[in-house]
Amino acid sequence: MVEAVLIDLFSLPDNLQNNMQGLLCNTLETIEKYSSIHAPFVYVMCCQRQRSERKGEQGFLLPALGGVQSLKRRLEVVRALTTAAALYTIKQRLDEKDLSIIKVILPTLRKDLMKAYIDHLFTTVYQFEYEDLQVASDSENLQIPEPQGEGQTLPSQNMALIQSEIQMHLESLPSLKGELTILRSSLIPDDIFLHGFTTRTGGISYIPTLSSCNLFSSSKRRDPHVVVKENLRRLANAAGFNPEAFHRVKVNHANAVCIMGKTEPDSYDGIVTNQKGVTLAAPGADCIPVLFADPVRKACGAAHSGWKGTLLGVSMATVNAMISEYGCNVKDILVVLGPSVGSCCYKLPHESAKEFHRIDPKCVRLFDSANPYIDIRRATRILLERGGVLPENIQDDSITDQNQNITFCTACHPDKFYSHFRDGTNFGTQIGFISIKD
Repeated sequence: MVEAVLIDLFSLPDNLQNNMQGLLCNTLETIEKYSSIHAPFVYVMCCQRQRSERKGEQGFLLPALGGVQSLKRRLEVVRALTTAAALYTIKQRLDEKDLSIIKVILPTLRKDLMKAYIDHLFTTVYQFEYEDLQVASDSENLQIPEPQGEGQTLPSQNMALIQSEIQMHLESLPSLKGELTILRSSLIPDDIFLHGFTTRTGGISYIPTLSSCNLFSSSKRRDPHVVVKENLRRLANAAGFNPEAFHRVKVNHANAVCIMGKTEPDSYDGIVTNQKGVTLAAPGADCIPVLFADPVRKACGAAHSGWKGTLLGVSMATVNAMISEYGCNVKDILVVLGPSVGSCCYKLPHESAKEFHRIDPKCVRLFDSANPYIDIRRATRILLERGGVLPENIQDDSITDQNQNITFCTACHPDKFYSHFRDGTNFGTQIGFISIKD
C-alpha cells in the first residue's frame, strides 16, 4: 500500500506556470477518486524561481484543492532552488512520519533524472514506483515538456552534475546537536599520531537514532551514503585528516586483519599500516573501536571488537600483525579502547557468557542467570596482557584518573553516543580513527 505520493512539477517551464493550479487539481482528483491509496500524504515538488515573489509554499495552490478535502490536510508543497534541495526536504518529511512506500508522479522525460537523485538520497529501505504525469485538459492529455538538457539518457557529465548539486546542498546544511566533538587519549603521543574517537554531535543526520554524526551507511538504515560522506568530510576537517585517504574495516565480527598495501581481504575487523597520512578507522555502536600505536616503529592500527571478535582475539591479532609486518616490539605497542557498551548494560545468553567466564570469571556478572552481564572490555585487556602488551600501555575505563577516561558506556550516554543495544536496528555508528602524521 502506497504511503505517500510525490508529484514532481519541478521542471514546469515559465509558460505553464499559470496552469499549475489546474494541473495539480486534476492530478489530485485522480489520486482521490481512482486510486486504491487511502488518504496518502502528498508532496508537490516545485522550483522556487529566484525572481519569484510568491510568499508561502502552499497558499498559491489552495484554490486547486476545492474538491479534494481529504487530501488538503495531508498535502505539502515544497519549493526549492534545486531538485536536490527539494527532494532532500521531502525525504525529511517522509522520515518524520516513518513512510517508506512512495509513488512518484512525474513527466516521462524526467523519470531517469529523478531515479538518479533518488538512488543517491535514499537507501533500499524505501520503495518507489513511478507513474507518468498526464493531466486531462480540454479533452486532451497535457504532458509537461522537459527543460533543455534534461533527457532520458544520463551521460556521465549529468551524473557528475547531480552528485555536485547534492554535495553542495548537504554542505550548506547546519550541524545538528551542537559542535563536532572528538575524544582523544593521553596515551597516544600527538606529535607522531593523529587519532580520536567520535561522538554523535556535529553532523547532518537528522533521524533521531542516527542524529547527528552517523558515520556508517547501510541498506537497512535510512541514512544514505552521501549523508555519511558529508559527516565524514566534516570530521576530517575538524580532525585534520584527508577523507580521500580514509580506510574503514570491513566488519565481519571475526579476527582477520588487513595489511595496508597488500591484497585486501573481502572482510576484516583489524587493519594496520606504517604509511604516513593514511587514516585507519574502526566503527562502534556498542562494539569496541580499538586503536593501536607504536611510536618506536611508527606503525598504527585499528580494530572493531564485538563480543564475537573479542572471543576470537581480534585485538591481539592486530598487535601480531604489527609485529610481523613492521618489526614492532609488543612492549612498545599502545592500545586504547574507545566508547563501547559497558558491563553495566550488556547481556548475553548463558551459553555465550560461558566463553567469557573461561577467560576470567570477573568478565561475567550474575553468571547463573539466563542472560548474564558481560564485560568485553575486561576480556580484551586480559587477552592483550596475556599476549605480552604491557598493562600500563592499555587504556580503558579502569584508569585511575577518570578525568582521562574516554571508554564510556555507549548505552548509558544517549546524548553522546550511538548504541545498537539501546536504539534498535536503525542505529547510528561512531568510529575510532588513527593515522601517522606526515
